[in-house]
Amino acid sequence: MKVLTVNVGRPAPSAHTDGPGGLTGIGKHPANGLVRVTDPGPKGTGGSGLAGDSVCDLRHHGGSDQAVYAYAREELDAWEKELGRPLPNGAFGENLTTLGVTVSQARIGERWRVGGELLLEVTSGRIPCRTFADHLGERGWVRRFTREGATGAYLRVIEPGTIRAGDPVELVHLPDHDITAAMEFRATTTERELLPRLLAAGQALHTETLRAAREYVAKHGTPTPS
Repeated sequence: MKVLTVNVGRPAPSAHTDGPGGLTGIGKHPANGLVRVTDPGPKGTGGSGLAGDSVCDLRHHGGSDQAVYAYAREELDAWEKELGRPLPNGAFGENLTTLGVTVSQARIGERWRVGGELLLEVTSGRIPCRTFADHLGERGWVRRFTREGATGAYLRVIEPGTIRAGDPVELVHLPDHDITAAMEFRATTTERELLPRLLAAGQALHTETLRAAREYVAKHGTPTPS
């Protein structure tokens, strides 16, 4: 398991963002050399965890629970076949393009040691938006991405460090529940009845997802197993 590329982006105009100045940082390209990764701070004030990477709309993106976004090269390859076009590393706006890592099926709270220093923890899947669809230029993209459910994963920074292309990814902690990034995505989008199950992941969940799961249980109760 390894990082193929570490990808960063600079602000660029988009007609499909209501972020400040109409800018987005979704267009990412492989960086050369070492990249420093740290906890960017709370959502709303903190952006990307990667030095040199831009998050333009801090209302919806960035922050501690979304410090790093990872996507598997294997899933990009599958999308290449479906879309009939090349998708270079960074095409989905991911910071880490990985090889040999089952990113969308990673468990919430799973921890990865990347290189010798950086320690990351999986928090959630990625919800697609109009900016993502505009970036790819694919009609019906939000619906297609949602249906496929190959979401990639957002991660928080547990221990900061520097990384570069080719660094190994070591799984150093595997939680004993079955809540994956893909399941978290389904629960927060199309299958909200799954929200109570997410509580098994506890504090490792994205803060907003944990709050939504607790609110759902408070309103609807916990379903009785059949």
